[in-house]
Amino acid sequence: MLQSDVVLRLGRLMLAAGASSYRVKSAMARASSAVGIDRHEATVTMTEIVTSSYVGSRFRTEACEVRHVGVNANRLEALRRIVHDLRAHETVEHLDAKLDQVENMHGLYGPVANALASGVACAGFCFLNAGGWVECLAVLVAATIGQVVRRQMLERHYQHFFTWIVCGTVASAIYMGIVTLGNLTGVISGNHQGGVVSAILFLVPGFPMVTALLDLVRQDFSSGLSRMAYVLTVMAAAAVSVWTVTYVFHWEVEATQSALPTGLTLYALRCLSSFVAAYGFAMLFNAGVKASMLAAVVGALANTGRLLLIDVFHVPWQLAVGLAAVTIGLLAQLFVSRASLSRVALSVPAVVIMIPGVPFYRAISALNTLSVDKGVDVGDAATNLAEVFFVITAIGVGLALARIITDHNWRHDVATSGHMELPHDRAEAASQPLED
Repeated sequence: MLQSDVVLRLGRLMLAAGASSYRVKSAMARASSAVGIDRHEATVTMTEIVTSSYVGSRFRTEACEVRHVGVNANRLEALRRIVHDLRAHETVEHLDAKLDQVENMHGLYGPVANALASGVACAGFCFLNAGGWVECLAVLVAATIGQVVRRQMLERHYQHFFTWIVCGTVASAIYMGIVTLGNLTGVISGNHQGGVVSAILFLVPGFPMVTALLDLVRQDFSSGLSRMAYVLTVMAAAAVSVWTVTYVFHWEVEATQSALPTGLTLYALRCLSSFVAAYGFAMLFNAGVKASMLAAVVGALANTGRLLLIDVFHVPWQLAVGLAAVTIGLLAQLFVSRASLSRVALSVPAVVIMIPGVPFYRAISALNTLSVDKGVDVGDAATNLAEVFFVITAIGVGLALARIITDHNWRHDVATSGHMELPHDRAEAASQPLED
């Protein structure tokens, strides 16, 4: 059936662009109703889709594999609008033509802008991790070159685990080379080794992590667990590669101790760094200028508030992160209702800057560091892993609570299969609010 082919194609494009399982199944169900399928069932994981389409007494089961997964917020936005504009008795040819346009869309940013976005975002992240000007500049260069390597490898369809290992090695080696050269030439002095962790933060898979958490909250375990397994795999690949480089060259990676301003100046700089980091990550997700700007505003407000809660009111880190995630979800909904943008395009870049990449690296380092005198530092590893677990859980709970508060489809168990009632003309479809 041509109808089932075009519906599966829509799901494949959405999955490849980074959509959550719920969004993929909901979009396919709406499209199936539009092209005349009586009932549509789907099972979605991170890399596979299995569908069954029913028309009268006939049915057709199909499966496809999506190997080249990634994140493309601009393409997701275009697909969301196509799904929203669907009407009853939609022709397969019209929907296919729309999907052709989406598939032929190019990235919004070229290689140079994409690489600089990575460097600037990680430099902002470095300042938030107490890095000084030396660390931030070295991270800027290392993360920029690391993103160039990652983009080239992904365009050539290298395996993700291998890509993350190579990029982690390249970025950390470049950072170490810059700092070592600065010390040898006398340009800089002191210990700046701790900033190497921030040089690989562009490798943290924030989009899959957030969609995995949301899928788990909705009890879509086949997708949520597969996404979380992917997240842990590539994060471990990056962390182990950095640990290997630092171990070989005998770097003692400790927390950075840089002279930082205090008072309102510090929080103003943290707000600016949060804005820059969130904007850079939004660009890496191929979000448009408007979406990137709003995501940066959301991230700056929520993350600065989180740091204020921790420093001034001594709120536990995980609780502060959870409150910030709720705030991000609510602010994203506020902007979505006025700017007609996807909520996920605004919320994910804002929460990525709160993902605890540094404690995860330290946990891997503690588990791998062997010494005749000390043995394996299991205590430090367990502490850091527990910290990572609770913070990531807090992010998921916070975003889920924000969705439950603002979206009736999240407050109730809403089926993503079956037949949907659609408008009968495009004017009626255009008058309906965009579903997020």
